[in-house]
Amino acid sequence: MDAIVGHGLNAAAWASFGLGHSWLAQERGRRWLAGRFGPWGRVAYNAISVLHLGLVGVVGLLTLDTRPFDLPPLALGAIQALAWAGALFGLYASLYYDMGRLSGIRQVWAARQGRADEPEDEPLRLDGPHRWVRHPLYLAAFLLLWGGATSPFGLSVAAWGSAYLVIGTWFEERKLSRLYGEAYARHQAEVPAFFPWPRRTPPVS
Repeated sequence: MDAIVGHGLNAAAWASFGLGHSWLAQERGRRWLAGRFGPWGRVAYNAISVLHLGLVGVVGLLTLDTRPFDLPPLALGAIQALAWAGALFGLYASLYYDMGRLSGIRQVWAARQGRADEPEDEPLRLDGPHRWVRHPLYLAAFLLLWGGATSPFGLSVAAWGSAYLVIGTWFEERKLSRLYGEAYARHQAEVPAFFPWPRRTPPVS
């Protein structure tokens, strides 16, 4: 397949994921999921996202070169170290999220216990890795993405995945500002979004 056509198809696949995933994450998409899946709405959201992302990956595998770049061993090792760092940091960061709520299992369990009003969003966390970056799991994702950029396919995944994270975060930050108000505004002013650059103001206590 022509490289330009392949990259065009891959770009279209990523765009479809970005639009679909972002719509489901917005209030209208949440209402749609809740209306069709009830307490299983968050589980359905995650399942749809994983399936859609898997289809994007299949498009990439079918249209892009998967042969690894001819890299010096030191460079290859450095890139792969990013992936390991991302995996380890992601595991650490997950300790500071309510993964039951994030996966949707907590909402399903609450509904089975007769508590249908279990909130989907957890309280604002300012501890652990949130002291250094506002989106620790996204930092882990960046490291994993670029740690896998050892082939044309991997590089494309890293580039498009990173673009989605940056654009998606813009929408997410708007939601978080509405949800947490002044507390999140202070967090934004004091803590960087993805990478722990030196702060311009004192850290959150």
